[in-house]
Amino acid sequence: MSRKQLLVLLLPLLVACSDQRAAFEIDSSQHSLTLIRVQNFFWEKSARYSVVVARLPDCQRRHEIGAGGADSKVEVFGPGNDAWILRQGKRMYVVETRTCEGFARLEAEPETGMGPLQGTFQTRGGTLVFVAARDGQSTSNGAAAAQ
Repeated sequence: MSRKQLLVLLLPLLVACSDQRAAFEIDSSQHSLTLIRVQNFFWEKSARYSVVVARLPDCQRRHEIGAGGADSKVEVFGPGNDAWILRQGKRMYVVETRTCEGFARLEAEPETGMGPLQGTFQTRGGTLVFVAARDGQSTSNGAAAAQ
């Protein structure tokens, strides 16, 4: 095999895009939060994140979270009333699943609290997964991610 042929065969590996998704099913697969992580090149240490909020058949919407570390954990807290707080490092966002329209970046923790930790989107074995919080897991002092 010539060098040129080898380069042509390796080219798709060099430009491969990784698009991974993991879902937190709230009541069922029809009521969920799905985190999407897109990494343009496998060697990049950052990725673009978005979340799809769904309560089918009533609503579904995709919201952009922005760039973050390729292996960043995203914690999900449930303060109630179909609102969900997503925390990625120091950044926090609130989404809701009543109309799927509500989305905002939070500058600080809500005065009423974050609510119970529901679980964490994280990378395990190179794959994005949602790991549910264990019962009784503490959320004090900004709660640690599920293990």
